[in-house]
Amino acid sequence: MRLAVYPGSFDPVTNGHIDILEKTSKIFDKIIVAVVRNVSKEGLFTLDERVAFIRESSRHLGNIEVECFSGLLANYLSGKNACAIIRGLRTVADFEYEMHMAMINKKLVSELDTIFVMSDPKYIFVSSSIIKEAALLGGDVSGLVPAVVKKGLEEKRQQLNL
Repeated sequence: MRLAVYPGSFDPVTNGHIDILEKTSKIFDKIIVAVVRNVSKEGLFTLDERVAFIRESSRHLGNIEVECFSGLLANYLSGKNACAIIRGLRTVADFEYEMHMAMINKKLVSELDTIFVMSDPKYIFVSSSIIKEAALLGGDVSGLVPAVVKKGLEEKRQQLNL
């Protein structure tokens, strides 16, 4: 079985992330979306909320699983029998950063390759950070995030009294 892992914080998942999943779900038998607990920054959404958003947003794809992990990606991958890491690219700047990450991951887990997938051009400017900022300031992020995420962002905005 060809198993790939798509790691990230997904805070929140965007239509760009789902686009990458749709493309790669045709290539791999199974994809694990690995939601990382980022120790260096506080997320807007809890890990459970992020997992729920991804599950709901990818349920039309039959070969996606969602898990959480913390720590070094190489350690997480060691027990998964994965053949690839999936990374989405929007710009040349993304490639430069992701290339360095791919090289260290290859050094740590030599049997794994990183597969770079270009985002659909309509999502090139979309990042979780930009989405959070726009939505929390009252911007309309329709078409940039799944409906469940848009609703979650609206609820967060109300909870934070913004």
